[in-house]
Amino acid sequence: MTTTGPVTGARDLALAHYAARGVLERVLARHGMTFQQQVALRAAITAETPQTPDALAAQVEHSLKADPAGIRATLDELLTRRLLAEEGAHLRPTDTGRELMAAVAEETAPITARVWGDIPAADLAATGRVLALVTERANAALAELG
Repeated sequence: MTTTGPVTGARDLALAHYAARGVLERVLARHGMTFQQQVALRAAITAETPQTPDALAAQVEHSLKADPAGIRATLDELLTRRLLAEEGAHLRPTDTGRELMAAVAEETAPITARVWGDIPAADLAATGRVLALVTERANAALAELG
């Protein structure tokens, strides 16, 4: 089998993840926001219907593999900052929360375009398949670990 580039592995994936996350975290810091807050707020914004705190916390926990107590604290922070609001038994993003996420997206868009823009579609498709498989296998391994 011949390859046209270096063979990649877990370390390369981790380095790419942390480089991209580092960019996002710097932008988020300018807006007084943490990565976990952004993930939780984005989950609330992209949900088809308002989520209960339990459902939103479970979604963030599944995405980040983070401590449930820390996620609950994050939801409380978003409520305190009025980026999320309680609506009966549900949480919904506020206009302020939506505006903040739009500002972050606008600020990161040119960087994202620079990072991803000229990667051939076939390479992105192959990368997507590999990342989906890695995610599936890692989630299974994590479930086995309990």
